Amino acid sequence: MKRGKVARLLKLPIEMTKVLLLVALGVSGGFGAAYAQNGPMYDIVIRNGRVLDGAGNPWISADVAVRDGRFIRIGQIAGRGAQEIDAAGKYISPGWIDMMDQSGEILLQSGLAENKLLMGVTTAIAGEGGTPVQAKEIEEYFKQLEQSGISLNFGTYYSATQARQAVLGDKNTIPNAEQLAAMTALVRKAMESGALGITTALIYPPANFHSTEELIALSRVAARCGGLYATHMRDESRFLLKAVEEAVEIGEKAGIEVEIFHLKAAYQPHWGQDMEKVGEAISKARSRGIDIAADLYPYPAGGTGFEPTVPPWVFADGPDKAIEMMRDPELRKQMKKELQKGATETWSNLVYAAGGWKNVVLANAQNPKYDRYRFRSIDDIARELKMDPADLAWDIMLEALPDRAMALYYMMDEKDIETALRFPWTSIGSDAGASLAVGEPDVLGMPHPRSYGTFPRIISEYVRKRGVLTLEDAIRKMTSWPAGRMGLQDRGLIREGMRADVVIFDFDQITDQATWKHPTKPPSGISYVLVNGEVVIDHGRHTGAKPGHVIRGPRVCKAVEEVAN
Repeated sequence: MKRGKVARLLKLPIEMTKVLLLVALGVSGGFGAAYAQNGPMYDIVIRNGRVLDGAGNPWISADVAVRDGRFIRIGQIAGRGAQEIDAAGKYISPGWIDMMDQSGEILLQSGLAENKLLMGVTTAIAGEGGTPVQAKEIEEYFKQLEQSGISLNFGTYYSATQARQAVLGDKNTIPNAEQLAAMTALVRKAMESGALGITTALIYPPANFHSTEELIALSRVAARCGGLYATHMRDESRFLLKAVEEAVEIGEKAGIEVEIFHLKAAYQPHWGQDMEKVGEAISKARSRGIDIAADLYPYPAGGTGFEPTVPPWVFADGPDKAIEMMRDPELRKQMKKELQKGATETWSNLVYAAGGWKNVVLANAQNPKYDRYRFRSIDDIARELKMDPADLAWDIMLEALPDRAMALYYMMDEKDIETALRFPWTSIGSDAGASLAVGEPDVLGMPHPRSYGTFPRIISEYVRKRGVLTLEDAIRKMTSWPAGRMGLQDRGLIREGMRADVVIFDFDQITDQATWKHPTKPPSGISYVLVNGEVVIDHGRHTGAKPGHVIRGPRVCKAVEEVAN
């Protein structure tokens, strides 16, 4: 090795320098031969596989060597590994990135995240509802995760609504200048603590009380700190295109990257029309230099609580007052009239979007009285109980408190899902959290197959069965593309020097086994999952290893003057 090259290497961080020195020396030189005689040169060597690099390139036949948590060599490898994995006939992919995870709280109880890892997820990006702690506690929260250990890599956004609630509470109030300044200070604190950006979930109270102007102000702060604005948009049904316009406006005026969570066209009268228009709108925005993209899950039903079945004005004075109002028979009459009218620009009415109560299915009542009706439609249950379906839904919601009753809303068309998957700027997000044990629902209490099947389903259903995506592009959407979006410069690709997150799978066998009636069944066809160079899943079994890293944002915020210049 030339002296100048060594000098440049010595300027790099120590860990990366060691990695690149090993790569430069190689196994064919004297050092490699000597090392091989005295012991294994690598921690792990994966042999005979078909390597998908994650960039969308065709696979190549190669071995992959891992040492100190990173890829050291890709090609024909003579040196031995302390562990040898035979991947003959299988694909070797970078680890899969879940762009919409819900595990922020559960990882403090258990860091294993087994259901996530079993479906190939090695990195999870959470925070639709924010962090499980307040802005000033985020640093300590991350430290707790690191001390207790996690099996996958994990990062999270902070919610704009968390800042709003801390300053304004749960009421529908317009912040004054002083209050808005207090909210922006909380966003800055969260960003300086390592949050990846800010989020909104604009169909839920009190998040739906945010004005566009308020979100632009908060997003400007996140942008100065290198963060994203990620949003469950204000509407995903009748006013979907208007909601996309708002997301674009926030991105443009705040100068921030935008991620649309779980992109869907959830309005039956416009199936086959709106998703194409969404694609055109986002592509036009991108052509103007607005960095906006989206993620989605590959299922025709969404899953959430019963809150979107209630008009937003019921929550205007906070949740306690809302509960009182929902128990009032006269107010319920008014609520039902509004429910029948359909969606408005201020209310994403999911019953209307789904085409009625016949397409709203009880998923988890959090109450034995109603849970015996699980996986039946609200309309069907109401007929049996001789009740109005709206009354039944709201009774289920109230009687679950303080827990949250959950429902499945069959709102999407498979053709629209296929259209969204084909957009080059979409990635994959499960909208599901880790579960405490395999076979249990995720932390949200939502028995939806997405918590066990999302990523294998992309390959088995949309690559192998339908041919919607090529395998190479599907892997790109789950690896390098989301890694680039999130600024994960050392993940998402199988390249020498990159973090060794790996999924080894059999293309012919990989299948999502989770169904609507059996939503917690793990997938098949994934042999191994590695996180930071350690085997975490070995033939369907969690090894107990916790090599995951907490992923933090830049934590450095520019001053306003710096941005202006």
